[in-house]
Amino acid sequence: MRGALLAAAIALIAPAAIAQDSDKGFIAYQAGDYATAVEHWRALAEQGNRQAQVNLGNMYHQGKGVPRDLAEAARWYRLAADQGFALAQNNLGSMYVNGEGVQQDFAEALRFYRLAADQGFAPAQFNLGVLYRRGQGAPQDFAEAARWFRLAAGQGEASAQNSLGLMHSNGEGMPIDHVEAAKWFRRAADQGSANGQFHLAAKYDIGMGVPEDHAEAARLYRLAASQGHAEAQFRLGAMYAGGLGVPRDYVAAYMWYKIASENGMDQATEHLTIATLMRPGQVAEAQRRARVCMESDFKDCD
Repeated sequence: MRGALLAAAIALIAPAAIAQDSDKGFIAYQAGDYATAVEHWRALAEQGNRQAQVNLGNMYHQGKGVPRDLAEAARWYRLAADQGFALAQNNLGSMYVNGEGVQQDFAEALRFYRLAADQGFAPAQFNLGVLYRRGQGAPQDFAEAARWFRLAAGQGEASAQNSLGLMHSNGEGMPIDHVEAAKWFRRAADQGSANGQFHLAAKYDIGMGVPEDHAEAARLYRLAASQGHAEAQFRLGAMYAGGLGVPRDYVAAYMWYKIASENGMDQATEHLTIATLMRPGQVAEAQRRARVCMESDFKDCD
């Protein structure tokens, strides 16, 4: 969950509602002139402009225009958070979760997430739900986790929709309900969430909560695989190996197993033994296609 928390938290947003000088900073940022962006934002941040403080914190967090300095990032987030800025409160909460620039402290993370969540900030509502689901910073409380996930999901937060699907699938604080789980996975998948696509594909793969449909499962695995989802890449390889929802194709199967293996999935590495069913030229072709696919950031995988 660590990546999910940070991905939902550290974000640069267009400062359309603040001073013209900060707009210049954003224009410089978009042009890749990070040093100029930092210069503009620092001037405003030192005057107490909370959006500029967050933007400056982001630059220290990312090491753009300045040397990466997580303690300095946290300092600027805190200045904006102390002004009640939900985005800054959320970012600072994630710094406490990950121990970045501050000592790891889940209770303090929960406090900052709640400050932002109570203002209706969907990423913070999701992050707060994660802590309650995991029992970090407070006793584990599935009902409270689901409540915050529902609030975020209702605002279109795909990560929260996916989390609700998992809770319904696993019966966490509620009866197992695969139909309801599939509904939430679909909402996340329809927004392009790789996790939502993967979990919905798994439902179609075995006919749980939805009719069994291997072609639909393969389609959804492919969407998630194209976003770098290692388990979806492995499952897509298995679909090609078994001829489920797609024509049986050992070259494509080996390619996706190889890609998943390169993404750190040990189970996929074990399945590279499918090479024993292939001619040497086919193995070389599958390896070539895997390289092309990865080098193209999964855009050229046919």
